[in-house]
Amino acid sequence: MQPAPSSPTSPTSPPVPSRGPAARAARQEAILAAAAAAFARAGYAATSMDDIAAEAGITKLVVYRYFESKEDLYRAVLKRVFDRLAEEFLVAYSADPMGFAVGARAMIAVARENPDGFRLLWRHAAREPEFAAYAQELREHAVNASRELLRSWTDPLMREWAAETIVGYLVEATLNWIDHGRPERDGDVVERMAVAVRAAVRA
Repeated sequence: MQPAPSSPTSPTSPPVPSRGPAARAARQEAILAAAAAAFARAGYAATSMDDIAAEAGITKLVVYRYFESKEDLYRAVLKRVFDRLAEEFLVAYSADPMGFAVGARAMIAVARENPDGFRLLWRHAAREPEFAAYAQELREHAVNASRELLRSWTDPLMREWAAETIVGYLVEATLNWIDHGRPERDGDVVERMAVAVRAAVRA
């Protein structure tokens, strides 16, 4: 990926610095956000690089300066969302390693930050033949984190059930909330999600 010259942004895009490393990072983030919106709206097959460029308010040539192909861009969107989840999870875990709200806080934070990318990762990617295996791989990383939190459980069968169930619940609860909830109530839903996870773990 190489730096690209400045070009107009869409009306809803944040201003992008004109040059330097900050410009490169900001432009890449803008393209990823535009791609997430376009892919989530129309699906992988029906979305072209022209559509993504139009969504970002730039030319297709600029998009290709950052991403070699549409497939490369789709994978980059998924990876960016997952990387942000890992970052937020570590922040929440370092603050409260024994808390049941760790996963919920990370999920809600990233979903609010990038709702289209979050939906793409957890709702749409598994249905795309080109990305189903990759989406499953990323989900397995999340389940591994859940297994680590449950490492004190001595019954391996129940530990595996709980690890898979917790991830599935947090994902679905977050998807439903960003579809129907309001940002000012995010704290409330995090606490409710934590209560549900606590109940499952302690049952």
